Amino acid sequence: MFCAPTFHNKEQSAAGGREKGYIMINETYKEMLGKKSVIRQLSEFATARGKEIGYENVYDYSLGNPSVPVPEEFTKAMIEMLEQDSPMALHGYSPSLGNPEFKQAVADSLNRRFGMNYKASHIFPTSGAAGAIAHALRAITKPGDEVIVFAPFFPEYIPYVTGTGAEIVVVPADTKAFQINFDKFEELLTDKVKAVLINSPNNPTGIVYSEETVKRLADILRKKSQEFGYNIYLVSDEPYREILFAGVECPYPSKYYDYTLSCYSFSKSLSLPGERIGYVAANPADPDSETIVNMCGQISRGTGHNCPASIIQQACAKVIDMTSDLSVYETNMNILYKELTALGFEVVKPGGTFYIFPKALEEDSIAFCNKALKYDLVLVPADSFACPGYFRMAYCIDTDKVERSIAALKRFVKEEYGR
Repeated sequence: MFCAPTFHNKEQSAAGGREKGYIMINETYKEMLGKKSVIRQLSEFATARGKEIGYENVYDYSLGNPSVPVPEEFTKAMIEMLEQDSPMALHGYSPSLGNPEFKQAVADSLNRRFGMNYKASHIFPTSGAAGAIAHALRAITKPGDEVIVFAPFFPEYIPYVTGTGAEIVVVPADTKAFQINFDKFEELLTDKVKAVLINSPNNPTGIVYSEETVKRLADILRKKSQEFGYNIYLVSDEPYREILFAGVECPYPSKYYDYTLSCYSFSKSLSLPGERIGYVAANPADPDSETIVNMCGQISRGTGHNCPASIIQQACAKVIDMTSDLSVYETNMNILYKELTALGFEVVKPGGTFYIFPKALEEDSIAFCNKALKYDLVLVPADSFACPGYFRMAYCIDTDKVERSIAALKRFVKEEYGR
């Protein structure tokens, strides 16, 4: 639960405030310092180790940082704009609800691809999918509400939810297929729940929710919304939507449920994570959809968000249906899946993303991953994903490095586990 900072009277000295037990800084964020991202810590370890032995010799599967270049068309669009367009148009403030050209381009693209009816007024630009989720949750919850998530889930969902004053409720994982554990979901879906947060294709498993899963989820939400007397919102986190492997389709949740807020990022599709560009798309079938977008503008005022970079919005509008060459991720996945299963790991084959999620060779996945570090294998234990006993590998690295890592993986498994 969010705790507001306590302020002291101006006349009190800093020393006097401390002596009397006054809180000088926000304790919530101070406490978070002791709960730093495991992923980031491992990434920092890999970087430091790389300085010792050469980063090419560190098999760093920690951070989901896209490893393919942006499309050439994006670079050309940026150069042309910088050379030809007005600096004020490129670098000035965009409207508080986002650049109109970008919003219209997003709406048109979603309509073409998924048979929707978005208008520019249904789109709110954000700083990546993280900003989109943060805005969406603030628009549809209030302190004391509950938001359901499905394990395993991206650990940052916790501050996204609790930062609104709402409480996070975790549905245990379906470890057989990593679809939704519907029995536990319906058990936890009470009249305190105002939103359900999903992620497909999924980080950390790489699993894509099937159409059957999405339809059943939508049916349950409609039934419970009618029973509770209010509309439960579905917040759909979709930054990996374009990274799909052969034969796999990703249902668009807004097509199946009217009260869906799609949260997207171009970080993965265009390999632009550092540019922090995404959006919330409010389903036009929701009578409050345009109100929600306008509310997002007010949420931005209160959080200091105030739109992503104007020039990046304009550049993305020019390449809206393009992606980077994402094929390397499937190549890497197939190599790892083959080798991991041959070594006896239990793993559900990913349908997309650039993550694979094997079961560790002992119950304590933290101990397992610590042992792997001795072999310069940087793996992420899944405890922070609410799925102990598993680990994540982010294989957005060069295929050559994936192939070279196999020898280290085999040596690790043989020497530590006798396999």
